[in-house]
Amino acid sequence: RAIIIRNGEVIPMSSEFTPETERQRLQYLAYMQPHLLGNEFTHLEFPRRVQRKEVGKRMLYRDFNMTGWAYKTIEEDDLKFPLIYGEGKKARVMATIGVTRGLGDHDLKVHDSNIYIKPFLSSSPEVRVYDLLQYEHGPDDVLILATDGLWDVLLNEEVAEAVTNFLPNCDPDDPHRYTLAAQDLVMRARGVLKDRGWRISNDRLGSGDDISVYVIPLIHGNKQ
Repeated sequence: RAIIIRNGEVIPMSSEFTPETERQRLQYLAYMQPHLLGNEFTHLEFPRRVQRKEVGKRMLYRDFNMTGWAYKTIEEDDLKFPLIYGEGKKARVMATIGVTRGLGDHDLKVHDSNIYIKPFLSSSPEVRVYDLLQYEHGPDDVLILATDGLWDVLLNEEVAEAVTNFLPNCDPDDPHRYTLAAQDLVMRARGVLKDRGWRISNDRLGSGDDISVYVIPLIHGNKQ
């Protein structure tokens, strides 16, 4: 995820691509090319896994063309495993992979099957353009680029507050002030080791994922 902090304001510069956020694209592909599901998965989404005893009963569902839910009568085909399974960080495509865009993974298959997952993974990136020349940036205006190890435990606003409080306490001529700010964010996300594991502010669980952070100054764009 990337955010820009300008005059203390948070400007989101990316959005996550997950099985949940790209549900409609994945379901539409499965609808148009059902052979990709290998007769083991259904492209329809239900609030929970459908059980055999519920065949013939009505349950909420949604398709690729729906943002809300409707009722349908459960059929045998609805007993298949859902294309998108789980919620939040645990959401998976075909119960296997938790991302929907990336490079590689051409040979990735569903466990113990010949169903390829690659057709559902897009290599198309999202590109957003920020015109540096449109604004006059100060020394504390930065672009923060970090892996989900940071964003899993800290909100955009928490990250922005930490950086805007940290940078003014650094020597403005220190070329390492932005690296130090990035290190501060890593430590905030990892937390402190206590009796019940790694903890961050408000005794929340610290990040157990890898954490990589860049804090990039925007002030040099003024000189272009």
